[in-house]
Amino acid sequence: MRALVVGTRGSALAQAQTSLVVAAFQVRFPDVQVQVRCIRTQGDRDRRSSLRDIGGQGVFVREIEAALLVGEIDLAVHSLKDMPNDSPTGLTVAAYLPREDPRDAIVSQGNLDLASLPSDAIVGTSSMRRRAQLIHVRPDLRIKDIRGNVNTRLSKLTSGQEYDAIVLALAGLRRLGLEDTAAEILSPDLMLPAPGQGAIAMQARSQDAELRQLLARLDHAETRAAVTAERAFLRAFGAGCRAPVGAHAELIDGHIWLQGMMGSMDPTDTGLGPLLRGRIDGPAERADALGTELAEQLTARRGQEEGGR
Repeated sequence: MRALVVGTRGSALAQAQTSLVVAAFQVRFPDVQVQVRCIRTQGDRDRRSSLRDIGGQGVFVREIEAALLVGEIDLAVHSLKDMPNDSPTGLTVAAYLPREDPRDAIVSQGNLDLASLPSDAIVGTSSMRRRAQLIHVRPDLRIKDIRGNVNTRLSKLTSGQEYDAIVLALAGLRRLGLEDTAAEILSPDLMLPAPGQGAIAMQARSQDAELRQLLARLDHAETRAAVTAERAFLRAFGAGCRAPVGAHAELIDGHIWLQGMMGSMDPTDTGLGPLLRGRIDGPAERADALGTELAEQLTARRGQEEGGR
């Protein structure tokens, strides 16, 4: 059986996620030897600039995808929410592990939940999606950019100098054994997650038929259906992580239930415009179409509202 070189980022979370992939291979294919190679991405090298300034979505995956394309690695492991909607020509997402809980969590000084944070509290996030939804619920909060891996962000919070609270993905906290730091897990009714949040994607070369055949046996069909609907919703806006777009899909008895959110930046940059939310459901085989249809419905509603002003 072949040996595999797996490429991933060097952060503690990326390593934890890659360990899950390696463990899945070892259980299902014990004869496959797996070597992990860490690759520094643009997002890892520049930890001071905002993600919007250094290229937005894709800054944590491009170098890994480049290594995969030229054969330096055989398999790339990514947090799906970091990936642009479409893989480069020659690459494909061949499998997903079972998804972790996609919800966001509040971590705060004093272990305060969102409703209990004082007026003018400073909340750290670099996500326009999180910012839009936080301001919608608590317009009195001050939102401040924050960069760095999970542990770096937690240390910035505990230093007590810049932030009263931060928002992090629950999946990352769980995979690092830090779930107990969460003061509140945010319901999707309050905070829709990023499309694909909590999902680990395994990306391979399209022409590597042998590896793709193995990966097909690891692919989690329920996760694939849910994230397909969510990412179709995002794709319909032509949007990356710069846009305030959230989505959450669940697969229940072969049926997709999808919630979506879109917002718009206030051009004065003093706040955020109104949010639109919607729901749609249908058979799992229509996951891609359902995401597109929901996006079209919200876009039409936005046009009607703006036209009526």
